[in-house]
Amino acid sequence: MLYRSRLVLALLATCALLVSPASHADTDAVSVTDDTDRQVRLEAPATRIVSLAPHITEVLFAVGAGGRIVGATQYSDYPPEAEAIPRIGGYSRIDLERVLERDPDLVIAWKSGNSASQVERLRELGLPVYVSEPRSFEGVASSMRRMATLAGTHDQGEAAAQDFLDRMDALRATYGDRDPIRVFYQVWEQPLMTVNDDHLIAEAIAVCGGVNVFGNLDRLVPRIGREAVLDADPEVIIGGGMGEDRPDWVVAWGQWEDMTAVQRDNLFFIPPSLLQRHTGRIAEGTALMCEELERARTRRPAP
Repeated sequence: MLYRSRLVLALLATCALLVSPASHADTDAVSVTDDTDRQVRLEAPATRIVSLAPHITEVLFAVGAGGRIVGATQYSDYPPEAEAIPRIGGYSRIDLERVLERDPDLVIAWKSGNSASQVERLRELGLPVYVSEPRSFEGVASSMRRMATLAGTHDQGEAAAQDFLDRMDALRATYGDRDPIRVFYQVWEQPLMTVNDDHLIAEAIAVCGGVNVFGNLDRLVPRIGREAVLDADPEVIIGGGMGEDRPDWVVAWGQWEDMTAVQRDNLFFIPPSLLQRHTGRIAEGTALMCEELERARTRRPAP
């Protein structure tokens, strides 16, 4: 009987040694589903993250994980601390060797901007890859929460996401029911590009009570001809540009004096980082847009 008892105790002790490390790992493990419906599971929150797009870098800082970024793409310039992060190429062409040199335990990619083949190659090399592609304000907030989960900064991610949604709700409540106003938003100059209604910028236009004149086009970021803009005759033209303080593209529309937007001086520039990056700063860009559309309403001829 004594022998049997000792044997049982020995077996239980062995099982405990085998199970305890796994249980601890399960406790530390984090798992989320990315924007391509792939599950990304880490044995522990990431401490060495490579960001493959400027907006990803910005979101990581917003959720308290900026100090965990060990590599980022060119133009990762916000907040200012991001400029000190080692570069691993541009978002459209990643230097895979530099990524590997950074020894990341997580890579966060951008579906629309990064090369699909390069992202797949990173997976083949054994790196966990989370792919980001938010298409709505809810999607931006969800990205914040999921990136924070992967980095182990859940509380900061939740706070950032909720603050962003609250700001957007406040803008919607103030401007969403104002008189509709027809808007052309210019993303790029050569080739001339805009957005359809599936794009995040179109949601910002709608929040401000605007109507996207190219909202019904099939592509998310369609190429259009200048004649199409002239035919649409928008009441407002809003553009980004090559930089944060270069409204050249918008100013250039002034030569078409028959357009309603030109006649009413409704040519507005908003710094591209405030609307064209999938980050919480879209709230700032949308607030500026709402103010400009409200200004355009005041310039309508008296009935």
